[in-house]
Amino acid sequence: MEQIRRLESEMDFLKNEHFASPVVCDSVQPSLDQSPHKDSEDSGKNSVIDSLDKGENKDVHLSKSDEVDSTVPKENFPHSFPRREREGIPSSSPSSKNTVHFDKPNRKLSPAFHQALLSFCRMSADSRLGSEVSRIADSETSVMLMLGRCLPHIVPNVLLAKRERMVLHLCQELIPLILCTACLHPEPKERDQLLHILFNLIKRPDDEQRQMILTGCVAFARHVGPTRVEAELLPQCWEQINHKYPERRLLVAESCGALAPYLPKEIRSSLVLSMLQQMLMEDKADLVREAVIKSLGIIMGYIDDPDKYQQGFELLLSALGDPSERVVSATHQVFLPAYAAWTTELGNLQSHLLPTLLNKIEKLLREGEHGLDEHKLHMYLSALQSLIPSLFALVLQNAPFSSKAKLHGDVPQIEVTRFPRPASPLQDVSTVVGSREQLALLLQLYDHQLEHEGTAGWETLLWVVNQLLPQLIEIVGKINVTSTACVHEFSRFFWRLCRTFGKIFTNTKVKPQFQEILRLSEENIDSSAGHGVLTKATVPIYATEVLTCYVQEEDRKLLIGFLEDGMTLLSLSHAPLDSLKVSFVELG
Repeated sequence: MEQIRRLESEMDFLKNEHFASPVVCDSVQPSLDQSPHKDSEDSGKNSVIDSLDKGENKDVHLSKSDEVDSTVPKENFPHSFPRREREGIPSSSPSSKNTVHFDKPNRKLSPAFHQALLSFCRMSADSRLGSEVSRIADSETSVMLMLGRCLPHIVPNVLLAKRERMVLHLCQELIPLILCTACLHPEPKERDQLLHILFNLIKRPDDEQRQMILTGCVAFARHVGPTRVEAELLPQCWEQINHKYPERRLLVAESCGALAPYLPKEIRSSLVLSMLQQMLMEDKADLVREAVIKSLGIIMGYIDDPDKYQQGFELLLSALGDPSERVVSATHQVFLPAYAAWTTELGNLQSHLLPTLLNKIEKLLREGEHGLDEHKLHMYLSALQSLIPSLFALVLQNAPFSSKAKLHGDVPQIEVTRFPRPASPLQDVSTVVGSREQLALLLQLYDHQLEHEGTAGWETLLWVVNQLLPQLIEIVGKINVTSTACVHEFSRFFWRLCRTFGKIFTNTKVKPQFQEILRLSEENIDSSAGHGVLTKATVPIYATEVLTCYVQEEDRKLLIGFLEDGMTLLSLSHAPLDSLKVSFVELG
């Protein structure tokens, strides 16, 4: 203890000698800002240090007026953030080792899906400093050991910190010390100040620096528990939500996802969800909105309040319609599959999510007789396409054989080309069901059931056969083949559907429904108008995707016969041959 007191005395001396207040460093990273955000100076708050002291010796000396900035006045915090005294929060000391408990959401995600979802959190513990940040000292001995490890890297930088790059490195080296002190300090006000320093330590943190801060925040959260995370860390995020620098707003967006597992579930599904919604709607920086989408996906993996389902759906539609391609891509990779997993658990995938998207497509086609909104069509159809793996997983997990799907010994390997390549691990059917071995077993039982036992009592598959497929085929029967982009979108959808549900399903469930619609006979063609189904998108979609989805000799013969008969009948009725031309183009 005498050593600790002596060390504290020396640190106090050094602090008084060299520093009047915390240092805020500017990153050399170029600006990511795409729109002006209101500066905090307008509200009379302290300003950010824009450069190092330009005095003769160029050492870092900061006065009280150089203190770090706040973009949101503290008195304007939501009531959820009792920042002032936080009397109810138990004090922590280096010797206390309280066990913390986190809310377990009432969810049924497979461990593989959960792990894949959390992989989108931007954290790093690969380096020496990252490893240091990721662990919090929780005893006098571990504090001393940490100081012994960190100070040799800090002191030389203090002596040499004449250049901006060196000061930035020094700031990074301070992160584990700040976090450890904030975690163990008994005074709430001091903890608050230390965390404020952490979030304002680097003016424009680059990717690596943000990862370091996030890693530290997660370590802090694991150590102190959900009550202190809500009361101490979230207010720091709220302060930065409208910061003028996009790098700082990016840190907020990423923090919301990284901290999601460690927050009280009521806060996760209310305050944090609202913060992310605000940033998605208002932030002008694509990178920030992309990070928001990924954090929303992580939140969707933990949320268990059914009342938030509709809010999640509205956020999904906003994300799908975002003008930035990178935001839309993140939506398909993270947010949509995570939301689909929750939707599946609620029983809403076949009752609401898929039917709603289909109805929106039908409405677009009805309203687009004189000009189809192809952007919106792509938006809805690509969402449907991204939901196919979730739909197939639902069919497998609710099959008559699901109770028999217990792994015993070896299972056959899944063919490499069995499924289309997923856009992300969260769209991999094996991730959704739990493992590749479990999927292999389910596929074996699935094929056997379809081939030998039929679909009686298999409600989830019957919905696909009796409701989804007929509605989709009816939709493509209304699309003019001149809408080439539209035809191409639907072609991709049917190819992915057939490849995912398999060869037996395609042969026994998909082909017969198309063949019924496209029955080639002279009675099928309205010779006076030439507007039969053979002139619509049904022809190229059936010819180029359904019949060519699997390389089978039988399909090749069917395709040749279908195209020959189609050409004959269209010629006899004097109807346009556009549908066949598009088919040949798509076939390449």
